[in-house]
Amino acid sequence: MRVLLLTPPMTQLNTPYPATAYLTGFLRSRGVDARQFDPAIELVSRLFSRSGLERVHARLKGKNKKQTADSVRFFLEAYDDYLRTVDLAVGFLQGRDPSLAVRLAARKLVPEGPRFVPLDEEHLAWAFGALGVNDRAKYVASLFVDDLADVVREGVDERFLLSRYGEKLAASAPTFDALERALGAEPSLVDELLAEITHDQLRLHEPDVVGLTVPFPGNVYGALRIAQQTRKLAPEAKIVLGGGYVNTELRELTDPRLFDYVDFVTLDDGERPMLCVLEHLEGKRPLAGLLRTYVREHGKVRLVSSPKEHDVPLKDTGTPTYDGLPLGKYLSVLELLNPMHRLWSDARWNKATLAHGCYWKKCSFCDVTLDYIGRYDPAGADLIIDRMAALAAETGQTGFHFVDEAAPPAVLKGVSTRLRERGLEFSWWGNIRFEKTFTPELAALMADAGCIAVSGGLEVASDRLLKLMNKGVTVEQVARVTRAFREAGIMVHAYLMYGFPTETVQETVDSLERVRQLFAADCIQSAYWHRFSATAHSPIGKEPGKFGIRLLEHPRVTFARNDLPFDDPTGVDHDALGVGLRKALYNYMHGIGLDADVRAWFDFKVPRADVRSDLVARALKTPAPRAGGRGRR
Repeated sequence: MRVLLLTPPMTQLNTPYPATAYLTGFLRSRGVDARQFDPAIELVSRLFSRSGLERVHARLKGKNKKQTADSVRFFLEAYDDYLRTVDLAVGFLQGRDPSLAVRLAARKLVPEGPRFVPLDEEHLAWAFGALGVNDRAKYVASLFVDDLADVVREGVDERFLLSRYGEKLAASAPTFDALERALGAEPSLVDELLAEITHDQLRLHEPDVVGLTVPFPGNVYGALRIAQQTRKLAPEAKIVLGGGYVNTELRELTDPRLFDYVDFVTLDDGERPMLCVLEHLEGKRPLAGLLRTYVREHGKVRLVSSPKEHDVPLKDTGTPTYDGLPLGKYLSVLELLNPMHRLWSDARWNKATLAHGCYWKKCSFCDVTLDYIGRYDPAGADLIIDRMAALAAETGQTGFHFVDEAAPPAVLKGVSTRLRERGLEFSWWGNIRFEKTFTPELAALMADAGCIAVSGGLEVASDRLLKLMNKGVTVEQVARVTRAFREAGIMVHAYLMYGFPTETVQETVDSLERVRQLFAADCIQSAYWHRFSATAHSPIGKEPGKFGIRLLEHPRVTFARNDLPFDDPTGVDHDALGVGLRKALYNYMHGIGLDADVRAWFDFKVPRADVRSDLVARALKTPAPRAGGRGRR
């Protein structure tokens, strides 16, 4: 039985989403003829090419220029220049023609549409200096691609974004209605290209089973368009839907219309459920033997999950493989001058996992009730390194992103130690908790073993709220841990959150002051503010009253449910505060305004920060409590 695993549009441009690589490696280890492809990056490659722009132009010709968006008007006026340079700019971002860097950096090659309007030479010189020619060129080429994406969205298909497609159709959509209407409408140019890609892959691989991973809401519409074409072109093929979106948002699925497009919908880790589906299709097990799989029977949705089946331990899931993925087509983009976001979007990273789930699994805002967080299963250091070595040999890339929710300190210590002992040189980064186990000694060991960056949740930077969210850290502890990483030469990124239940304006301002001090002390170099969202599978979503909020009424759910609207009695306008928070952070990351009163970043009156001006400085002078080499369990 031949299986074809696909990642629908859209995800990251710079590297494959790892789900199909993990599942392909596992299925092959069990003797399954598994293939994989990435329609998302293939769509980008076809759309942003000379032939793709010719098709875009054909759709736009004859439109009233006065009624079109600025990006579309500019594209029509500079069409010949776009046609002449698009393959060059995209090829540069794919690493195929580095000699173009000088011309791109000099802004002498590509047409510059609306995305370039706020850009001036002073800004570029400040951001990249005199020697950053390649970075500057990459930034210019990335803006060029952004301009073209705007043209597609504003002139051809309003659902299209570079990192997601049709997201609003699927995100916490209580019914299937909007998706069904969109799927029944006349296909857009983007839909046509996706249909052509689907046709090519079905003809090439002739699969018996097509697996579609939908990690985010912005993959659902593309997945169902692929499924729609598969039903038409290969009606005998069975279609399996899974991934992060399914795991978090479709746990209350009762709408049978989804099964007009797919045959099976699997929850949580895909290894065992997929094996069960394949054995069922081969006649080796009854329908009742499936694991965590939705099916449609007699017009109704039923969740089938045999109590005799169990998930595959991490040690037995096999080595991921990128075989079949077009690695040369991924684009190394540089859109935001944020150090950690650059790691996300620039260069191609192999993906690796230290442990399934989270060893802490207590944060009140997190999906701790779901398997991907709640079932902790670490792998051994040598097994992890063996898998890394196999991936590096296959791809020729020695950079790794550990995709763990929170990398366990004990496993990181073991991996770092064994990397040194085995004499292997990899560069790697990942997400951690800023806990006291990360001593200066452990940070130095990690750096020596190739760690280049860590990210972690500082969240609200308020000890009261950190306690309420059960984060297990304090601001002073974060200061000492982040300083240890910085002294070891490891870049530190902090995830920040605003709008947490019961958070007051005073606490928001105080949080910004603590963040300012952390930047000023060079404890963190990169950060990002996220707006808090209550989710259905978090402790807050399960028991909102404990956190001082009331969930609002919502329509009956037959399809997707995740984000939960709620009423916070504080009545704070968090969205207004968010503008000032983001403005401050942008400047702090560039060393600007670190001595200024934090109130200056807001366009309206806010209270003075009620935080000691030397809070972080004093914390750094205070010896940290001694901690062993093992993380919390």
